[in-house]
Amino acid sequence: MTQKNNGAEGNNDNGRILVINPNSTQAVTNGIDEALNPFRFSNGPSFDCITIETGPPGIATQSHVDDAAAQVCDLIEREDNAADAFVIACFSDPGFYAAKEITTKPVFGIGMSSFAQATLLGERFGIIAILEGSTVRQRRAVRIMGLDSRYAGSLPIGFGAEELAGDQVRDRMIEVGGTLIENNGADVLIMGCAGMAHFQSDIETALGVPVIDPSQAAASQALAATCLSRQ
Repeated sequence: MTQKNNGAEGNNDNGRILVINPNSTQAVTNGIDEALNPFRFSNGPSFDCITIETGPPGIATQSHVDDAAAQVCDLIEREDNAADAFVIACFSDPGFYAAKEITTKPVFGIGMSSFAQATLLGERFGIIAILEGSTVRQRRAVRIMGLDSRYAGSLPIGFGAEELAGDQVRDRMIEVGGTLIENNGADVLIMGCAGMAHFQSDIETALGVPVIDPSQAAASQALAATCLSRQ
């Protein structure tokens, strides 16, 4: 089952971008939806955020990623005629490559989109991860994209996607981000989970480097693709 978010939607006559949260934590979807408000404007495409309710509370293991991939692709196949672009709002980009085989619409994974944006903002990017297991998948994704020389590393904060709220989490993210800057040489930081969206401005202010919200990175690319395709 899927659940629509109750956030603001634009006019579908101007295009529809479907943003898919593969985990079942509605608070994560709500945070993504709020983070996408700057991309909503009159006569622009709508951003429709959806939760896959049968997903795990957080995408914490490769098994979760593999299971989520099938559900993401099923949803994209069902919605293909009703959307102009898709955003997979999980940092592990579950189902990205399979989705490219089942739709001709643009598909954006927030992980890959954030890597691309990071290379435009600095020389070396570091990733604030949720759990230690996430760092393995992140290193693999960076290697596949051929960005090893631009990668300062990933460090976990020790909280799962369903736990990303409160001052303790924010302070831990600032601490980890500071380590990536001071010890690893990062000059750009990526938040390694869609559920971190509401901490972006606090971390950027505290550390003084660009901090990328991956859902915003993918949304900006999906927005451009949708607007250009409808000219």
